[in-house]
Amino acid sequence: MLTINEIFHSIQGESTHTGRPCVFVRLTACDLRCSWCDTPYAFYEGRKMSIDQVLFDVAAFECPVVEITGGEPLLQPDVYPLMRGLLDRGHTVLLETGGHRSVAQVPSGVIRIIDVKCPASGESAKNDWSNLDLLTPRDEVKFVVQDRQDYEFAKDVITRHALEGRCAAILISPVHGVLPGKDLAAWILEDRLPVRLQLQAHKYIWSADARGV
Repeated sequence: MLTINEIFHSIQGESTHTGRPCVFVRLTACDLRCSWCDTPYAFYEGRKMSIDQVLFDVAAFECPVVEITGGEPLLQPDVYPLMRGLLDRGHTVLLETGGHRSVAQVPSGVIRIIDVKCPASGESAKNDWSNLDLLTPRDEVKFVVQDRQDYEFAKDVITRHALEGRCAAILISPVHGVLPGKDLAAWILEDRLPVRLQLQAHKYIWSADARGV
């Protein structure tokens, strides 16, 4: 049994899959409280659903790409058989996880998007650095950057953990509405940083506070 916040069909706004139609399965609950969190409604709101119910609802959208997100989806043990069920049905499965829970048990074939928390989030002390040792060429690493200190932190992590070439992409996003994208772009270009600037396309298509998109 899972506690599900929402299941919806939209355009993927992040990762290397930006722009693709995608079904989002948002799980309820998170044990982090990032200062810039844009989904605090997922901390508590949700309804109980069986794995079969979730798979049925996802199938109704007839969409090959599915993202498991939250909240923090790895807090719920039944997320693992859910991911296996989606893979068995031929879906491309993305997992967006906060980076503080081990991804070691995530089924092979799932694209793991690991969100490394920077200092301004208030949660950087909780990063599980062993997750970066588990990266595969299909996985992606994400940093949400609020200021120059966060950027320097991300740059240091990329260097110390030799992330270039070890995963499909290194993503850096500015905190929406706080750090101008052009500033972050300038820093990346100046440092020749091997990353992909990510601007959360869904917030430009709809709005920063729109739900179900």
